[in-house]
Amino acid sequence: MFLRPAPMHIPDGFLSTLVSIIFWVVSIMGLAYALRRTGQDLGERQVPLMGVLAAAIFAGQMLNFSVTGGTSGHLLGAALATILVGPWPAVVVMTTVVSVQALVFQDGGLLALGANLFNMAIIGVAVSYFVYASLRRLTRGASWGLFASGFAAAWASIFIASLAAALQLALSGTSPANLAVPAMGGIHALIGIGEGLITVGALAFLFATRRELVGAAPAAAKGGRGVWALGLGIALLLSVLSPLASANPDGLEWVAEQQGFLEAARAPLFNLIPDYVLPGISNEALATILAGILGTLIVFGVVVAVAYFRRSGKAAA
Repeated sequence: MFLRPAPMHIPDGFLSTLVSIIFWVVSIMGLAYALRRTGQDLGERQVPLMGVLAAAIFAGQMLNFSVTGGTSGHLLGAALATILVGPWPAVVVMTTVVSVQALVFQDGGLLALGANLFNMAIIGVAVSYFVYASLRRLTRGASWGLFASGFAAAWASIFIASLAAALQLALSGTSPANLAVPAMGGIHALIGIGEGLITVGALAFLFATRRELVGAAPAAAKGGRGVWALGLGIALLLSVLSPLASANPDGLEWVAEQQGFLEAARAPLFNLIPDYVLPGISNEALATILAGILGTLIVFGVVVAVAYFRRSGKAAA
C-alpha cells in the first residue's frame, strides 16, 4: 500500500504571533552568523557535499517510520550534517531543508517557520555539535567512539529540539508546560532511537567507503565528483521510496491530537505541492515520488548556490 508522507513540522496556529516573531528574529540572527562563518571556513570541495547532505536529509525526512502507539517519527539529520561538514554549514543545510519544506510543500507554517528553524537548524545543530565534540574528546578518536558519539548526538538533537517545541507551545498558551514537555519529550525520546540508528548506519557506510569524510576535520573533508554523485543518487533513491513511509501521525501531531489542540492548526496561505503530492497526477504514489525528486533537486541546488555565493564573496573580499 502506497502512503503519502505525513506533515512533520509546527503549523501556523499552534504558536502565538508574538512567540513566532521572536523566534523569527532569533533564527534570522543565527542564520546570518552561520552564513558568515560558512563563507570564512568553507572549502571548495565541501560545497557539493553540503548539497548532497541537504538532498539526502530532505529525502530521508520523507520516510516516516512507525514508533509506537500509532505514532511515527522521521529523520532530523542535524547530527549527521554537523558531523560531516561542521556546525556552521550544517545550519545552512538544515535551514534550506526546512525552508523548502515550508515554502514548496506546505509542511510547517510560514509564521511558524522561524520556530521550526530554531528547533531544527539551530538547536538541533548546536546540541549535536556539543554532544559529538565532547564525546569524541572523551573517546580519544577511537573508531567505536565515532559511532557512539554519533548516536548520542543524534538522539540528543531530536530530544532537545522536541523540548524546545514544547516550550514554544507553552509560551503560546497552546498547551501547559507540565503537559507539553513530558508528552513531547517522551515520544521523541523513542523517535531519537531511530534517529540515532539511522545516523550510525550512515556513518558506518561512509566509514567503510569514504573514511576521510568522517575521519578528517569537517573543513578538510574532501568530496569529489564520485562522492556527491553517489550521495545524490542515494537521495533520489530515498525519494522513490517515499510512498512507503508510515502514514501514522508524527510525534507533534500525536501530542496535538491527544491534548486537543490539533484543530488550532490553520490552513496554509497558498498550496504549491501540498503534502508532498505533485498536483495533476492521478497516481498518488507517482505524484509523491516526483514531488520527492523535485524537492531533493531543489534543496541540492539551493545549498550549492548559496555555498558557492558565500565562497565567492570571501574570495572577492
